[in-house]
Amino acid sequence: MMSIAAARALGRRRTFPRGGETQHREQRCFVGIGLPSTAANLARRTHAPDLVLIYESGTLGSKPGRLPASIGDGILAETADAVISVPEVFNYWLQPGRIDVGFLGAAQLDKFGNINTTVIGEDYAHPKVRLPGAGGAPEIAASCHEVYIVVRQTRRSFVDRVDFITSFGHGTGKGDREKLGLRGAGPTLVITDLGVFRPDPETAELVLTEVHEGVTVEQVREATGWDLKVSPDLSTTTPPSEAELATLRELKAA
Repeated sequence: MMSIAAARALGRRRTFPRGGETQHREQRCFVGIGLPSTAANLARRTHAPDLVLIYESGTLGSKPGRLPASIGDGILAETADAVISVPEVFNYWLQPGRIDVGFLGAAQLDKFGNINTTVIGEDYAHPKVRLPGAGGAPEIAASCHEVYIVVRQTRRSFVDRVDFITSFGHGTGKGDREKLGLRGAGPTLVITDLGVFRPDPETAELVLTEVHEGVTVEQVREATGWDLKVSPDLSTTTPPSEAELATLRELKAA
């Protein structure tokens, strides 16, 4: 459900503002490995066939027939429209604002959409757990027009305050991104295995806007490390279709 909901979100994004006009073109998605890659590849096969997948290794327009094991998986280069250098991906595509959606995962996520993939524990020098680190995620979070986050939700992953900010979300609230000069909108959508969250337009705090079928608000609260706000227009995610499930299973089996 998490992968399918994320794929649908990409499929709904069709128009892009440019210079006061609405531009219609394929959307460009900077993809992280893991759940983000699953969702993005599912979207390309279902709801967003023109989606351009960009991976950190320098592959533009990859069309893998299976889920890549890493950003260095050869299938990404073999199926890409072009392969460029890593500095060019960041300097020419990402930082100037040419990427529409950044798709990221997280080890920890707080109520303002800040991501931690560095350390668990407040002592950086002697953490409880040392995580894989940042990669290109901080730049993706800073410069993409908007960011989607997919993460499995527990109290360990959904925390009031992350132990370390690897990738900046909304800081401590609305306006913090602007103070730092970050051009992107930051996290606009968070999808978990329990529901869907969006930032409050006034505070930027994550609000529960949808629950997946069979999930209660109480279950979501139990898996959240802060006093969760719930939208008055809370809805239930549409269940997966047979076509979506078949495509996802085919993708994972390849």
